[in-house]
Order: sequence, then C-alpha cells, then structure tokens
Amino acid sequence: MSAVLQPKLVQVTDAPAADALSGKALSDIGERSGHLGVEIADMAGVIGDLAKLGQQQTDSTRGAIAATRQMMEANGALASAMESAKTSAQAAQTNLNESANTIAGTLSGTIEKLEALGNGAISVKTSIEKVSETVGLVQETSGAIQKIAYETQLLALNAGIEAAHAGDAGKGFAIIAHAVNELAQQVRQATKQNQEHLEKLVSTLADLFGKAQENATTAQKAKAESADAQQVIGTFRGIVKNVQSLTATIESMSQSAERNNESYETFRNELRGLVGAVKSGTALLTQAQSRAESILGISEDFILFIAESGIETPDTGIIELCKRTAGEIARLFERAIASDEISMADLFDEKYVSVARSDPPQHMTRFVAFTDRRLPPVQEAILSVDPRITFCAAIDRNGFLPTHNKIYSKPQGPDPVWNSANCRNRRIFNDRTGLSAGRSTRPFLLQTYRRDMGGGNFVLMKDASAPIAVRGRHWGGFRIGFKV
Repeated sequence: MSAVLQPKLVQVTDAPAADALSGKALSDIGERSGHLGVEIADMAGVIGDLAKLGQQQTDSTRGAIAATRQMMEANGALASAMESAKTSAQAAQTNLNESANTIAGTLSGTIEKLEALGNGAISVKTSIEKVSETVGLVQETSGAIQKIAYETQLLALNAGIEAAHAGDAGKGFAIIAHAVNELAQQVRQATKQNQEHLEKLVSTLADLFGKAQENATTAQKAKAESADAQQVIGTFRGIVKNVQSLTATIESMSQSAERNNESYETFRNELRGLVGAVKSGTALLTQAQSRAESILGISEDFILFIAESGIETPDTGIIELCKRTAGEIARLFERAIASDEISMADLFDEKYVSVARSDPPQHMTRFVAFTDRRLPPVQEAILSVDPRITFCAAIDRNGFLPTHNKIYSKPQGPDPVWNSANCRNRRIFNDRTGLSAGRSTRPFLLQTYRRDMGGGNFVLMKDASAPIAVRGRHWGGFRIGFKV
C-alpha cells in the first residue's frame, strides 16, 4: 500500500517568531497572487487574440462563401450565355451553309452565262473582223471596176472621135461607142455610189468593231472576276467550317462551365462546414475568454483584499504612490476651479471632438489645454520614483487621456503603428483596463493587462489606479502602468 503523505505541522512556541513567520507567509501569498494575476492576464489576452482570430477567420470564410456564390452566379450567367451563343452559332451555321449553297449555285449559273456571253462577244468580234476583211476586198474590186469603167469611157471617147473622122462609114461605130460611153458612165456612177456605201459600211463596221472590242474586253474581265467569285465561294465555305469549329468550342466551354458550377457548389458546402467549425471554436474561445477574465477579476479582487489587509507586497509602494497622486490632482483641480482658471462644466466636458487626419484617432475637449498646463509637472516626476514605472496619466470616466507623459506625446506622423506607440495622448482607451480605471470609485485598483503598442505588439503590464473626485463629483482616475 502506498503511504499517504500528511502535511508536517510545525509548532512554534516563540510568539515574535510566529508573527514573523506569519508575515512572511502572507507576503509570499501576496507576491504569488501577483504572479498568478500576470499569468491569468496573459492567458486571457492570448484567448482574446484567438477569439478575434477565429472571428476574422469566420468573416474571411463568409467572404469566401459570398465570393464563391458570386462566382457561381457569374459562371451560371456565362454558361447561359454560352448556351445561347451555341444556339446562335448553330443557327448561323445552318443559315451560312444554306446561303453558301444558294450563292454557289447562283454564282455557278452566272459564271456559265458570263462565260457564254464572253465567248459570244469574242465570236462577234471575230466575225466583224472577217466582214471587215470581205468589205476591204469588195472595195478593192469596186475600185478595179471603176478603173475599168474609166478606161472604157476613154476608149469609147476615142472610138467616137475615130468614127467622126470616118464619116458616114463610121456612124454605126459611133452609135456603139456612144452606148459604150453611156454604159461606162453608168458603171462609174454605180461604182461610185457603191464605193460611198462601202465607206459608210466600213465606218459602221469600225464602230461596231470598237464596241465589240469593248464587249470582248468586258467579257474577259467578267470571266476573270468569275474566277475570283469561285475563290469567294471557297472562302465562304471556309467561314462555315470556322463557325462549325466555334460551335464545337462553345459547346466544350459550356460543359466546362457546368463542371465548374458543380465544383463551386462542393467547395461552397465545404466552406459552410468550415464556418460552422470556426464559429463553434470561436464560441468556445469567447466562453474561455469570459471565464479567464472572470478569474482575472477574482485574482485582482484577491490582490486588493491582500493589499487592504495591510499585507506588504512588491506593488504596495506603487499603489500608495498612485493614491497620493490621485488626491494631489483632485486638489489641483479644485484650486483651479476656485481661482476660475477652469469651470466645472469645462472640466467635465465629454464632447470629444475628433482631430482631423489623426490615426489612431485623437480628440479634443474643453479641458485639454488646462491639463496640458497643469498635469506634466506632476506626472513627469512620478516616472523617476520607481524604475518599474513605464507611464502615468490622468484619465476621465470614459477612458479619455488628455495629457500623457512627454515621451508618449509626440506629434503624429504618417505611420499609424509608430503613432500608436509614441502618440498616446488625447486618445480614448475604452478597453476593460482603461474603463475600469476611469470609472472605479474603490480606493484603488490593481489590474494586469497586455498593453497594445500597435502593429500586433503587446507588453504585459500592471496598472495601479485610484479615483479622482472633484468637489464630490467623480471625474476619473489616475493610472500608473509598471512592468511585471
């Protein structure tokens, strides 16, 4: 059997030694309680960060779900548009095919007619050329006949002259010569008229030949253009093939869009499951944070109980300093009111006017100028009392800190992270620690918290605070932040 260990009782008979031992034990309890508060504050802060992270993850996942829904809607619209495009492309393909066949048939018939017309025009030109050649031969023959008639007329004239010389013996011959002369004249007259008609015919044929030449040239161009028309038909059929290929591509894309929709739906359902899991985890973390803060509050109450019991702890000196300084500031405010340096209404002004373009936001009230004059001498002196002290400042009931230590009251610059660490005056610290310090009316508070220095940087701190009351009215509190 295992032995049960029993606590060993120490009997102390000397009363002073017992008191010393008891004091040491109580002091040790106070110190350990302080360390416990620090650990609990750190744990509460980490749980709070995790809870915020869980909420951010929930928001991000919801955003992803919304984005997925929008993608599904866009993809659905795309699929619908593709289906319409596919239908339109198929209809266009059918119409183009029919048009191509109609145009091909029409062009083929037209091309045949153009070729026949062209061949006819060329044949007419050839026939006119032959007629022109025949007319030329007729002209030559007509000229020869006219020449013969002229020579015959000369011969008849000579015969008439000879018949006249012969007298009565030549009368018969003279009659024949006269008849031959008249016949020659008639022949010459006829051939002359014929020559004129031939010249008109030649002129007409020349005009006709020119027009035939133009027609033949036009016919040649028409035949050449008909060859181009054949190429156009080929190009048109190529367009039909491209439309067919486009239709097939659209159909493939439409199928891909449908598959995408199915994938999006699956992904969306998975994200919804993730949101549920993250929300459950966040709820648990929020519950854990609440319990941790409750434990932290119990720890702080326990530390307060120890301090109020008169037990000396490592933080007792700073607590007493905080209480004394809060009283000093309260008396300073009352003297200022009595001397009309500031009115009660202005001192208790809660109309916080935002400072333009400040990041993090800074504010002004009617008492800021007054606290900027009166508080620095008091607050700056506190910083050198204990090396653990990091800052000290008076805040009103809403956590508004008008005048900070000079080291934390630098003018703001363009970097919000730098501003958060170095420009902490004229800001509202309405977190749990700040509001508790500003609104508590207990003799003092000792809180443990993580100080936000900006950019995700935190420093574990202890915060001692005491209330500031002016003429019986609670104005706020005085805070001393010091290292753990």
